[in-house]
Amino acid sequence: MVISRTQTSGLHSSPAAAFRRKVNDLRSEGRTVIDLTAGDLDFPSPPHAVEAAVRAARAGETRYTNVDGTPELKDAVREHFRRQNGLSFDRSEIIVSTGSSQAIANAFAVTVQPGDEVIIPTPSWATYAGQAALAGGSPVFVSCAQNNGFKLRAADLAGAITERTRWIVINNPVNPTGALYTGAELAELCTVLRQHPHVRVLADNLYEHLVFDGRKAVTPLEVAPDLRDRTVTISGVAKSYSMMGWRIGYAAGPPALIADMTRVQYLTTSCPSSISQAAAAAALLGPQDLLAERADILRAKRDLLVDLLNGAAGLACAPPEATFYLCVSCAGVIGRRKADGGVVATGADVSDHLLQAAGIAVLPGEAYGMPGYVRASFAVPTEDIHQAGRLIAEACRALA
Repeated sequence: MVISRTQTSGLHSSPAAAFRRKVNDLRSEGRTVIDLTAGDLDFPSPPHAVEAAVRAARAGETRYTNVDGTPELKDAVREHFRRQNGLSFDRSEIIVSTGSSQAIANAFAVTVQPGDEVIIPTPSWATYAGQAALAGGSPVFVSCAQNNGFKLRAADLAGAITERTRWIVINNPVNPTGALYTGAELAELCTVLRQHPHVRVLADNLYEHLVFDGRKAVTPLEVAPDLRDRTVTISGVAKSYSMMGWRIGYAAGPPALIADMTRVQYLTTSCPSSISQAAAAAALLGPQDLLAERADILRAKRDLLVDLLNGAAGLACAPPEATFYLCVSCAGVIGRRKADGGVVATGADVSDHLLQAAGIAVLPGEAYGMPGYVRASFAVPTEDIHQAGRLIAEACRALA
């Protein structure tokens, strides 16, 4: 794959990263800002994972590892897939990368040619489109309506597939909406995919443990094991274990494809951090009860922020089934006027108004394919949620 200047000129940094710079600029000016944009969690990394990293560093485990990950972490990943999804993989079917983003980019890099298409249900994480474009492909966005729970319908998938389609991205649970596909819904999508053997499935499960109200995240291979030879299943320790900065993700897929992804990784970053791999193995193999405990804490924060935002004039949101994001409709705010006479016309305008008038940072939905919405994280301290709810309500009341 040759990356041209034309390919890179249209690429953008993540919406959250770009908005965080705005937040930091305001803070440098002395403004107080409550940041509800980040994909970070406000939990510490598991203590046993931190201790494993310390032990590894003190034991001198600071050299290069295998490009595709240590045998110990690969085995921990295999155990994770067995425990979480009932899936069995060999070491040759696993690659460990510097975050799940790299695993996705690796997969596209070795399979996508100029003119190829990658189907991306929207609303979606913006990076999928950038990674498809970086590989020379064209993202094909398929809108998922709110009245279908922001989830892709089988008929819409069937209508989007062409002879140039190479991948369909299935993110479950979904960033940014918190939608959660059931096994039956995934089975319907897989029925369509059986008719198109040239289409691969990229199953992104990164938020799989952040699921509420007794639900469970399902991955496509659980309902369609016959698609194994063209499915890559992605996850990592960032969200589930609050290990964002450790930068460990992983993928499971057909051995030949994993080998090709490893060759790309060798030429880009080589192996992931050795001590981060030790920490990730400890997280995956250690006590798992903290996952449910933290999901319960997030559920309570979700319910609090939902109630507060639904009490703000013009805003509306439903409690998400998973993740730690709220997808907030701004329909009742759009068209109103700010104190300076300017009209609030888009979700981006709402986001800017809340930042400037209230010191609250939320992400404009346009960056995720959901115009007229904003995305707000509830993975912040409870006192910040109370304060943000009050300030947002005041900012909405101030609109004419």
